[in-house]
Parts: sequence; structure tokens; C-alpha cells
Amino acid sequence: MSSALISVVITTYNRPDALTAVVQALFTQDNLGFEIIIADDGSGHNTQQAVAALQARSPVPLRHVWQEDLGFRAARARNLGTLDAKGDYIIFLDGDCVPQRDFISQHRKLAQAGYLVQGSRILLNQQATARVLSQPLDLQALSAGEKLAWRRSGALNKVLPLLLSLPDIGRTSTRFSWRRIKSCNLAVWRVDLERVNGFDESFLGWGHEDSDLVVRLYNAGVMRKDGAYATEVFHLWHKEAARDQETSNRAVVLQRAVDRTIEAVKGLRG
Repeated sequence: MSSALISVVITTYNRPDALTAVVQALFTQDNLGFEIIIADDGSGHNTQQAVAALQARSPVPLRHVWQEDLGFRAARARNLGTLDAKGDYIIFLDGDCVPQRDFISQHRKLAQAGYLVQGSRILLNQQATARVLSQPLDLQALSAGEKLAWRRSGALNKVLPLLLSLPDIGRTSTRFSWRRIKSCNLAVWRVDLERVNGFDESFLGWGHEDSDLVVRLYNAGVMRKDGAYATEVFHLWHKEAARDQETSNRAVVLQRAVDRTIEAVKGLRG
């Protein structure tokens, strides 16, 4: 897919400073064959202003889809972004995950029919995040020495994937694994999303709607590809979300793995 349009769907909620850092990092990608859809889970006026400012200087198509703030509804926000997307390949990115300069080109290289790509992330601590957002600091401009220094200080939870990029060899697997399923950096073919009816909007509260998607894709025959040491993003620190529904959501996902469920109860097709 050397020239196909990629759609980057960015989920956000009332964090315009982090969203701006993420989108600005996309503006400086070494491959601009993509569009941006900001999938907004009910943010207020400050985010709308930030998006308008970003749209005014965007080098790629940038659109904003919004839904009313009725609690955590990231699954529906991502589905709205998917429905608005024009690309055949969709990368889901969270509004607090700052990509490196080759993020799009690396995902493009790893894209393979019949597979999703689970991207990777590097966690920043609270102090480093405050520094990035207050200055603001260009994470993409950090030298190798600065990255090592950040790791020694504890600002980053790991550094080797930022210094070493591995080729597309031995990344695929036909076995299911619960390890490292994260929709904050996840690439899926649109045709596969449509096949399973997208994210399931029936999930209430935080937790496991991403695992549910990957389980259903696997049940539909879509295998997984590891994007580590190629697709790393800097995940900005934030307070943990309320996890009231996590246990019940997890139980649903585990049952769907057993039942070989494929389609979302409430998804792209309603």
C-alpha cells in the first residue's frame, strides 16, 4: 500500500494541549499520504478552538467529529471517526500519544492484508509530560543522547525501541494473545472493521472495548502483527480513568472469546 490513503482517527476528551502536541507531530511526518479525523468524546469549547487552529495550518485533510458528553464513550467516538474516514486503512491513535516522525511510513510498511498491527508506546512520567506541554517541547527533535538521559532520569519507561528500528521480519502470529492490546496505537483495515461491525458501543465505562475488538477480529480470521521497534509513540502521563465497569466489561470479552463472537452488538451499522 505504498500510495493508499491512510486515515488516522484520534480520540480525545478535554485535553487540548495534549491533542495539539499529537496533531502537530503528525504535521511533520516524513510521509503525508494520510488524513486526520479527530474523534471527540464530548470535549468543550477549548478543544474546538484548538482543533480550528490546527485545521488552519494542517498540511493534510483534518476533520472533527463530536458527540455529546454522556460519559466515557470512546467506542462510539472511534466508530464515528471510522464512518467519517475516507482511507482503506485506519490507524487509531489516542489524543495523548505523540508519534515519531516516521510513524505513518512505518505503519505503511507493516500494513498487510488479513492482519491488524498493534503499535507500541513509550510512557512518559508526570514531570516529563508537564515539560513537554508547558514549553512546548518537540519530542521528535530529541537526540539519542537526550533520549538516554531521559531514560536514566526515569522520564521514559524504556528507550531501546526509540533507538533501534527492526525490519518487517517475524512480526506476524496466528496465535491469539491478550498481551499488549491497546487501541491507543492500533492499525486495522477498514474492510475488517466493517466485517466485525467496528467497536462495540454497548460497553459501558472504561475498559476492554479494545480487547473486545481484537478478539472479534481474531474470531473473524484477522491475525495480529507486532509493531514494536517500528511504530512507537510517546504516551503522555495522565491520571487513571475511573474503572467502575472494568470487571463486567472483561467478563463480556472473555465470554466472546469462548463463543467465537464476530459482530459488535452496537457498532458501525448500529
